[in-house]
Amino acid sequence: MTRLRPSWQVMLASLAALAALIALPAAGGTASMAGSGFALSAVILLLAGALVASLRPGPLVSAIALFVAAHGTAWMLINGIAGGEGTAGTAYFLLLIAAWLLAWQLVTVLSAMRPAGKLPDYAIRLIVPALFGIWILIMWEAIVRGAGVPFVLLPPPSAIGARLANSIPILAADVNQTIFKAVLSGYIMGCGAGFVVAVLADRFLFLRRGLLPIGNMVSALPIIGIAPIMVMWFGFDWQSKAAVVVVMTFFPMLVNTVAGLAASGSMERDLMRTYASSYWQTLLKLRLPAAAPFIFNALKINSTLALIGAIVAEFFGTPVVGMGFRISTEVGRMNVDMVWAEIAVAALAGSVFYGVIALAERAVTFWHPSIRGG
Repeated sequence: MTRLRPSWQVMLASLAALAALIALPAAGGTASMAGSGFALSAVILLLAGALVASLRPGPLVSAIALFVAAHGTAWMLINGIAGGEGTAGTAYFLLLIAAWLLAWQLVTVLSAMRPAGKLPDYAIRLIVPALFGIWILIMWEAIVRGAGVPFVLLPPPSAIGARLANSIPILAADVNQTIFKAVLSGYIMGCGAGFVVAVLADRFLFLRRGLLPIGNMVSALPIIGIAPIMVMWFGFDWQSKAAVVVVMTFFPMLVNTVAGLAASGSMERDLMRTYASSYWQTLLKLRLPAAAPFIFNALKINSTLALIGAIVAEFFGTPVVGMGFRISTEVGRMNVDMVWAEIAVAALAGSVFYGVIALAERAVTFWHPSIRGG
């Protein structure tokens, strides 16, 4: 006889599903959903998925059963509440919690899998964080619709996605103005200037002792204090936003590069001196490679700082285009779904920017223990 070995997530999900089944007749908000068969079907699907997972037939079969049960239940709940937003009762939220618990167990099963071959292993590494993100959106959608949260306060992801799809030309113009003009130009100038000054500060002691304390002070300056000044100096177009990005990215690059140039060991530097290497030879062949992780760390930090700085700077004056301009004006018009669409685009652009730099870091510093270990 096969013994059931349910995890605690599966046990709690089963209890929540049974409690939802008991609460269905008394759930005024979910009565219509129960009448259409959505709630009852969700309970059956949850219990079936929990049973299969408890039998432990194998990681792949368990993962498939948990995936179908969790996501099928979520689909039934969201579709069942459509047209009756704000009428969800106790059974609705119990079923949502049960589906979330099965999704938790699904991620646990996938994380424990060790498939043979690089491609399946890489696929699982992508699937696990993707499921985390998907379930954030599912819970957001289900709770907002079930609890009847006003869209003006928090629109569901489906409304944000619809607004995003219908506003592609506007969003494209905003991305071009903010990211391709202000962010990228300011990022290149700020990081490049910080790197050059860091090398000079490493070469000349008085620069290092004089600049680093100032860098720590300037890096603490608030954006809302710098942005209006840059707008007054450089005008309302993208140049003033690029200037804000330069200020925000210069000193992180300076501080990290100076620290990285000092990271090479004394034995390695002594070895270079025994080879009669000049300062620049030592810098190029030893110290800059040793500083590469620090430099890429600054580049990754600046990738997010640059985007934040450019968007905030647009609040203080800009042409009638740009992500910051759009956010500030649409908030005044109570078009919150457009604001969230801009936020989603900014988050996606920042993630892509960060990911490109991380991939470049892996290609350049493949020899470093942190990369080899990953």
